[in-house]
Amino acid sequence: MHRREFLDWLAMSTAATTIAAAGGGCAASEPPPVPASEERLPIAGVQKTLRIGMLVYPRFTALDLIGPHTIFAQLTNTEVHLVWKTLDPVTSDAGITISPTRTFATCPDPLDVLFVPGGTSGTVAMMEDAEVLAFLRSRASATTWITSVCTGSLVLGAAGLLRGYRATTHWVARDVLPILEATPVVERYVEHGNRMTGAGISAGIDFGLRLAERLRGAGEAQRIQLNLEYAPEPPYPGGGSPETAPPTIVTSLETRYVPFLAAANEAAEAAAASFP
Repeated sequence: MHRREFLDWLAMSTAATTIAAAGGGCAASEPPPVPASEERLPIAGVQKTLRIGMLVYPRFTALDLIGPHTIFAQLTNTEVHLVWKTLDPVTSDAGITISPTRTFATCPDPLDVLFVPGGTSGTVAMMEDAEVLAFLRSRASATTWITSVCTGSLVLGAAGLLRGYRATTHWVARDVLPILEATPVVERYVEHGNRMTGAGISAGIDFGLRLAERLRGAGEAQRIQLNLEYAPEPPYPGGGSPETAPPTIVTSLETRYVPFLAAANEAAEAAAASFP
């Protein structure tokens, strides 16, 4: 075969293959069947769009937000909105600046997930902020999942959204939950009804993966866990829990939190006094 004949043959062969793969060149064809190995994975455009609203505020703890946000952002067909009073940047307690993407007025309604991160002084301020609490209450009635990580549960509690529910928070703040009429549970994350709360800071990843399963199925959650390479092997096994950490370490950390706990208790008592 001459070079020119070979090129003509190659062009025709390629065109035929392309047309066959597209199901012909005229009418639209049915999509090919989903491989058995992928049939349980969500397919963008098939499932409804999820809308997740994540509260940000001055002096929140960045990892409370970033861990779950990284997971939510990988869910198929999902919108993640960072919500605050204005679109002005807010700075976390570690100095990381985050730019909100929606205001309270423009946040989608209804939401599939309403999320609140925690912190210390910033969290106490939110427990006392009437505008923030009103926003949370206004969205809760139509939201599928009402959630938090770390002391974000205290903000939900101050809004009256954990009354009668089991919940968790950072271990130093567990005793604040009963003031807000919630039942504290010692777990990495706690589900009760449509409430899901995560424990302190790093528990946000466990919480996020569990919520991903609830939203999009176990296959999606496992894919994300593998993508994150989430297989923790801490350098101090047992050191991340007050029940198993060295007592001297526990005591030293508790001492640092004394001012925060005093302020959180006062804010919780004021909030509870306003409950109907």
